[in-house]
Amino acid sequence: MPQVRIQAAASWRLDEIYRYTLNRWGEEQAERYITGMFNAFERIASHGVGSRPVPADLGVEGFFFRYERHFVYWKYLADGDIGIVTILHERMHRIARLRAEFFDE
Repeated sequence: MPQVRIQAAASWRLDEIYRYTLNRWGEEQAERYITGMFNAFERIASHGVGSRPVPADLGVEGFFFRYERHFVYWKYLADGDIGIVTILHERMHRIARLRAEFFDE
């Protein structure tokens, strides 16, 4: 079973999401949201989340799925593990950020 590895940009985004949720809705909601997101990461390999390929015209190879208000972008790493590349809020301009974070590995 492939392992899930959180890449640098995704790690930063997780911290950002946690802090924002903590400040806006409190510790219980922040813990619930982040825990739910990590549970979704663990379901990628078993196809327990509905991932779709990143559109080819974006010039990156990978997949994404929606988790509540965020899009999680991931790819298979050279060793077969799953790399969580980045996590973007639904209101972010995803194209520019996605290209930058996929190629900034």
